[in-house]
Amino acid sequence: PSLRHPRLVPSFTSRLAKRLGLPFIPLIEKTEDRPPQKSLKNSPLQVKNVDGSFRLNSEVFQGAVLLVDDMVDSRWTMTVCAWLLRSEGSGEVFPFALARAGRG
Repeated sequence: PSLRHPRLVPSFTSRLAKRLGLPFIPLIEKTEDRPPQKSLKNSPLQVKNVDGSFRLNSEVFQGAVLLVDDMVDSRWTMTVCAWLLRSEGSGEVFPFALARAGRG
């Protein structure tokens, strides 16, 4: 979820889940707004920027999870959110992004 565009990912993801016949469970909350990853110069700063900025707001689904984000740059957001899900007992986490930003 984005604090700047709070409906973007949930709206898309709920429609995707319905189309795929999957449950839509918005488990992840952003706890505070932080600078965009692309504004930070290196990976250690990017991971520090993401650490502690997300939490799970309910029990985790015990099966495989499709983790959806609007855009990836450093990929640390996906990594941290996948770790949160796995550490609380989810099955495999499959990351999916609508777009990729940055270099490479």
